[in-house]
Amino acid sequence: MTGDISFVESLRTFEFMRHAFLAGLIVGFTCSVLSVYVVLKRLAFIGQGISHSAFGGLALGLFLFEESAAADIKVDAITLAFCLVVAVLIGWASRGRRISSDSAIGIFFAVSMAMGVIFIALRKRYTGEVFSYLFGNILGVSSSDIIVISVLAVLVLAVFIAFFKEIFFFCFDERLATVSGLPTSFLHYLMLILIALAIVISIKIVGIILVSAFLVIPGATARVLQVNYKKMLVISAAVGIASSLIGLYASYRLEIPSGATIVLVQFLALLLAMAFRKIRA
Repeated sequence: MTGDISFVESLRTFEFMRHAFLAGLIVGFTCSVLSVYVVLKRLAFIGQGISHSAFGGLALGLFLFEESAAADIKVDAITLAFCLVVAVLIGWASRGRRISSDSAIGIFFAVSMAMGVIFIALRKRYTGEVFSYLFGNILGVSSSDIIVISVLAVLVLAVFIAFFKEIFFFCFDERLATVSGLPTSFLHYLMLILIALAIVISIKIVGIILVSAFLVIPGATARVLQVNYKKMLVISAAVGIASSLIGLYASYRLEIPSGATIVLVQFLALLLAMAFRKIRA
């Protein structure tokens, strides 16, 4: 296939390639913006916990609804609701010092995965679509998926921009932000919810297993370069978008899974940033 038609020509010819291209842009940008917050607040494990909890919501959605075009939207809605609940519960359990943050994440991580396994088993029929949710299938993104992804991405970015200054203050000095009268608990829950939303829109692109990389590697790459907050956002977004497009192109040419390729491209960008920092030092 790759020998018969170029990547650019495939974008012109095939609708599914255009969907994949657009989805990569949206998800790469949205997750990379939140990645800066995840890295600065050291919430990588929380992102991983919420992303893996999506398996429980996915399995519940597949258990409740038969396969159909309308069922896909319902499954996505169940997955989104499940991730939001888990995000709030993790925040509630860790925020009030009821249990440590890593313990809360580990508990909900394990329980959600266990629930997912049980729901899949109760379905009692072949569940081949689970594989695409676990490892991603960017070429399987439909027009309805693009609409859902776009709406959620706009919502995430709009809220992030609306609370930009508060989030900036909260990132660098939470104690001073509390003393200054900022609603830090609200900001904490808000960011967990935005992370959950970003995870849901990313699942079909890179899958449940790899989605946490989208929320860590771009921000970590920007952090390595030791720039200010605004420059971190720009660099992180550039890494997210570029890696999505380069990964999609490389996967097309090499005929390998797109999600995994995108993550490897992000890792390569991180290595280059580390090498640049060492040379500059």
